[in-house]
Amino acid sequence: MTFISKAVLLTAALALGACSSNPDRFGSGSGADGADQAALGANDPTSPAYFQETIGDRVLFVVDTWTLTPEAQTVLAGQAQWLLANPEYSAIIEGHADERGTSEYNLGLGASRANSVQDYLVSQGVAANRLKTVSYGKLRPLAICSTEDCYMQNRRSVTVITAGAAS
Repeated sequence: MTFISKAVLLTAALALGACSSNPDRFGSGSGADGADQAALGANDPTSPAYFQETIGDRVLFVVDTWTLTPEAQTVLAGQAQWLLANPEYSAIIEGHADERGTSEYNLGLGASRANSVQDYLVSQGVAANRLKTVSYGKLRPLAICSTEDCYMQNRRSVTVITAGAAS
């Protein structure tokens, strides 16, 4: 390795180390008020981590349907309440499908699932302009295997919380 290559690698390593050495620089970690933002996470009812872990960010679907089950409606009612209480956030609703079927069919099925979630949240009072949908079909599986347990995990919709109002 040449001297210049070594110098570039050393500089890059030092720069990366400096980026992670002070988490307070960018507002994460302990702030001036002593509150530890990172520790709050899922314990802070206004945080996206709380939404994901306590409210629940996903609902599951039956094979080849986009109809919401009673369990899904319960989770979505909690999501709607959280979104109404936290208007500074918007959401992207992802629609997913299992690996069976064509890519085109599963993209359509994922879109229908995301739309049914969006429709439910809007029916609960969440402004439609705060919600966007996207379909991944079978492109982003959670579980990769050929059993009903895997398929069931992949037939889902995930509500991803984002900062700021959707446009």
